[in-house]
Amino acid sequence: MGWVFWAMLSAVFAAGTALLAKVGVEKIDSNLATAIRTTVVLIFTWVIVLGSDVARLHEGLGLPAISRRSWLFLVLSGVCTGASWLCYFRALQMGPVSGVAPIDKLSVALVIVAGWVFFGESMTPAKVIGGVLVTTGALVIAFG
Repeated sequence: MGWVFWAMLSAVFAAGTALLAKVGVEKIDSNLATAIRTTVVLIFTWVIVLGSDVARLHEGLGLPAISRRSWLFLVLSGVCTGASWLCYFRALQMGPVSGVAPIDKLSVALVIVAGWVFFGESMTPAKVIGGVLVTTGALVIAFG
């Protein structure tokens, strides 16, 4: 099971996230809804970490082995995740899930460009065309 399998599974769960959140955010504050969801994610992930191959914690792969650089970027990533979720839940509260989810996926095009600019990833014609198609498709779906 390679990265494509896990990416597809992520897409399935992301779709479930949008659909379930649309119902869950009805008639409550969107920030409160995000906090509830985040708490569930926090507990769920720690249960998985602690329940899986705990011996790895003793092989230099646990918390003490994490560098300051990794901590910094993981914390910043967490801040971005939180901000994204707060905005996403507010958008779900205000708009149709069939419009919010595609606009959220514009992150695909942003990541393609950022990967090229910051990580030197190749910008192939296929990536340019794909990015344009994703962007166009998202906008057509959201506003069509």
